[in-house]
Amino acid sequence: MSVKSLGATAIMPSNRANQKLYKLTLFLVCLLPLALLFNGAVTNSLGVNPVETIIRTTGDWTLYFLLITLSVTPARKLLGFKSLIRYRRMLGLYAFFYGCMHFLSYIWFDQFFDIAEIFKDIVKRPFITLGFISLLLMSLLAITSTNKMMQRLKRNWKRVHQLVYPIAIMGVLHFFMMTKADYKQPLILATILLTLLGYRLLVFRIK
Repeated sequence: MSVKSLGATAIMPSNRANQKLYKLTLFLVCLLPLALLFNGAVTNSLGVNPVETIIRTTGDWTLYFLLITLSVTPARKLLGFKSLIRYRRMLGLYAFFYGCMHFLSYIWFDQFFDIAEIFKDIVKRPFITLGFISLLLMSLLAITSTNKMMQRLKRNWKRVHQLVYPIAIMGVLHFFMMTKADYKQPLILATILLTLLGYRLLVFRIK
């Protein structure tokens, strides 16, 4: 074995250890919004309407993580951050996680698990309908995110995961439709989403 090979072998464990450390750090950072919400609930510092704060915050972070996940590819190609691909799955799963927390907060704190009322809300209120459809589609992406599912679906895997685009669009529309006065935040998110989708459309047309 050459000196170069020995050096590479010695470096590899360190690189793997660093990758694990980075993933663990990212995992904990992504849990921070939930930890802050929990702390606010315990210390009674979520404002005059804590239920609305919990539902809105978990919904906001669902969209944030969706957009961050969609930002991975442009960041890799335009900025050269190739290692980001290792964290895209985790970011996407966190989007699903916060989506589940958002829906759970709604059916628990707002509807008290009243199935009949929840069903009526989903059918009668378009923004809840959009949100519910988005969560169902996100569930499909989460289920098929494993390496085994990638091997089973093969080329179809990529087609299935292109659902992230309509999911993100419906998520932003859901936010717009539920906003009553200040549209600044949903407009910012919509602009970011349009930029990310525009980049992909441009790359597709060039190819």
